[in-house]
Amino acid sequence: MRIVVVSGASSGIGCAAAERFARSGDQVYNLDVKPPETTVGNVTWLAADVADWSAVERSVAQVHDTHGRIDVVIANAGISIRRGVLDITFEDARRVVDVNLLGVLGLWRAAARHMVDRGAGVLLATASVNAHRGFAHYADYNATKAGITALCRTFAMELSPAVRVACVSPGAVLTPMQQAEYTPRMLDDVNARIPAGRHAQPEEIAEAFHYLASDQARFITGQELVIDGGEITGPLTSEFGTAISERPGRR
Repeated sequence: MRIVVVSGASSGIGCAAAERFARSGDQVYNLDVKPPETTVGNVTWLAADVADWSAVERSVAQVHDTHGRIDVVIANAGISIRRGVLDITFEDARRVVDVNLLGVLGLWRAAARHMVDRGAGVLLATASVNAHRGFAHYADYNATKAGITALCRTFAMELSPAVRVACVSPGAVLTPMQQAEYTPRMLDDVNARIPAGRHAQPEEIAEAFHYLASDQARFITGQELVIDGGEITGPLTSEFGTAISERPGRR
């Protein structure tokens, strides 16, 4: 049994990842500001805002004190606020950066100290294909996701070989947030410009995290795994003529 911490696991990709590890017999802790939408055995909710490093450190210490170790961390919590670059407010941008980027840094930092002392551990995070293209109306979100890929390489350089580090960059994923923000026509439009012809399911991203945390991936560190159905290698416009850069966030 592994001890696994997943931030933002009350819904979407984080929830799917928490459930995947729990089904494998791992003990999972969900760090989230809101309670989970579903209750699964072996998944314990710890109320914490990842932007609050003190709260994160307390939660990580609680997990470590209970089990004497932390084996896997998935820094998944993230938010997006759709605004053009001329309309971004400091308050919104600050919150996006605090949650998406500093939330990863703070959680990884808190857990890494215990992992280094033990000489073993895996740090994972949810980045995004937004790190690779200038998707309009999400400048702050895009920058945070690019920052996560840089953190991944830096942590791997500093903490190897004791700790492995990797991030997953999903494309369009059919999460509850996605379904709430999109009309059926918008979902069809997104699917039309993905070579695979569809959104990913959260469970498919969860499988990637489960693999990266496994011994089968023990020679993988400092790397980014893109799972997007070919989205960033596909056409820039759909059959409807809508620019791919104009779709809303997808987490």
